[in-house]
Amino acid sequence: MADLSDFNRRDFIKVGGASIAGLIVVKALPRSVAAAATGAPIYPIMDIGPLSALASGGAIQFNYPDDESPAILIRLTEPGLNGTGPKQSLVAFSQLCTHKGCPLDYNAERKLLICPCHWSTFDPAKAGAIVIGQASQPLPQIALKIEDDLIRAISVDGLIYGRHTNIF
Repeated sequence: MADLSDFNRRDFIKVGGASIAGLIVVKALPRSVAAAATGAPIYPIMDIGPLSALASGGAIQFNYPDDESPAILIRLTEPGLNGTGPKQSLVAFSQLCTHKGCPLDYNAERKLLICPCHWSTFDPAKAGAIVIGQASQPLPQIALKIEDDLIRAISVDGLIYGRHTNIF
């Protein structure tokens, strides 16, 4: 075991400065290289569809980050927590209930994602928060990016039901 009694202010500054320099280098690297260097998952960037084709209150189903992961993009009629795009109205979530993994249905009239198995209900305007039901976690939210008129999925915040990791 190292003797820390010889660790002085100069050593502290050297170690701290090297750590900060390392973080700056990682932040400056391209996304895939930076993720690999930090051990973070590397998510695919996936085209979902044109923003102009999605009406207010509308939804698009897609799979992300892989073909085994049903997801839903919703264009809310009001700003959403962690939303993106015009008026922060675009949100996307895993469509697997965090209680038992049943596929959720979007009820556009109620503006809620509802599990038909045990009735857990989630609010897409509040970052997929639980409204009622047996689920104990909010829905994993999919980060979106808009380039020109194209909506793209870029990552997932939260663990998709039934997985140890979102990326296989």
